[in-house]
Amino acid sequence: MKHTTGSVLSLLFVLVLTAMSFPLNVEAAGRARTNSQQARQLFNEVYKKVFGPDGCSLSYAINIIGIYKTAGNVAMHGKKFHYTEKRYLAWSDGHTLYRVDTKKKVVDIFNPNKVNKDNMASRYTYDINKFNYSWENSKEGIVLNIDVPDGSSGIKHAKAIIDPKTHNPIAVKIKVAFFWTTVKLSRFRSGGINDNIFIFPKARFKSYKFVDKRNE
Repeated sequence: MKHTTGSVLSLLFVLVLTAMSFPLNVEAAGRARTNSQQARQLFNEVYKKVFGPDGCSLSYAINIIGIYKTAGNVAMHGKKFHYTEKRYLAWSDGHTLYRVDTKKKVVDIFNPNKVNKDNMASRYTYDINKFNYSWENSKEGIVLNIDVPDGSSGIKHAKAIIDPKTHNPIAVKIKVAFFWTTVKLSRFRSGGINDNIFIFPKARFKSYKFVDKRNE
């Protein structure tokens, strides 16, 4: 089973959104025999919750070793998504992706289901059956460890930290190359997504330059 998402922040969100808000009662999770089986079982529940028919929304704050920081909001419902940051915005209805750079006043248009050298998301396809899973308790909360096999590019390791009282995600820590990136999560909500949020408000950006990259 593979999943690709069209967000410009895909390298982070593929794991942010597949490692959040899972039930924390490990003993009740099918009573799998090994730690790895328990962790994978929990991951499956998360995957279904996040990418299932109800969708989800959350706020995030990203800190890449203090060099790059950003924050924003994202909503997803099936193949549809919308995210907002100070500079970048994006809307996808599952068929067309509009990525807005408010500084350059440019709107790039992509086919979210097609590989494109400028569409970062389309270059990262993860086979979740090839991940290695484990879980552990920590003073921060419940930790779900996700390891990518050797030889894979991009993300090598991720940790989802969960609040044991609310069952909501606290943070996701992602290792890319030799450094760790921390993504703090808040205001997570499953369901209640209005699909109107995924419609690109073209009139709002009528003064921007539109660049159609769907055939590239």
